[in-house]
Amino acid sequence: MSSQSFYNIAFKGLSQGEHIFEYEVDGKFFAEFGGGVVDEGNVNVRVTLEKQSALMILWFDLEGTVNVQCDRCLEMYDQPIKGSERIFVKFGDKEYVDGDDVIWVSNNDYQLNVAQLIYEFISLAIPIKRIHPDDENGNSTCDKEMLEKLEKYIVKEDEAKSSVWNDLKKLLDNE
Repeated sequence: MSSQSFYNIAFKGLSQGEHIFEYEVDGKFFAEFGGGVVDEGNVNVRVTLEKQSALMILWFDLEGTVNVQCDRCLEMYDQPIKGSERIFVKFGDKEYVDGDDVIWVSNNDYQLNVAQLIYEFISLAIPIKRIHPDDENGNSTCDKEMLEKLEKYIVKEDEAKSSVWNDLKKLLDNE
């Protein structure tokens, strides 16, 4: 039995109304999705299922930290994340195109696995630009050695402009 079965929500026997499911996601969970953005982390996920007669609504509230690679210095660090998402679950024998926030399940299904949704929502909660947070004094907490190496290779804007103009002037002089 897969560890992902822990994330199955058996909705068939549930009464109409709200039902809450809580999960603590850790490294074992992320290992199941190997090769993604996140390999380590500790995230608390609360899934609120509102069962209605014709559909279900799932609210995902998540909060915690994930270990990601800094875009600036390439070291790993703990990135705090927080997010809320909503998914509609509709029942039918064939899927219809309704949008990104709708899942269709067969009338014969009795449970829904939310592991993939949890992983995707955690991935979406990670900022696009992942950089170590500054310390309380406003100083970067990135690897100092790497920042020094980067500083050597950064081309200043004025230098870049003058270099481009000089290259263009050389082209005109060669006519």
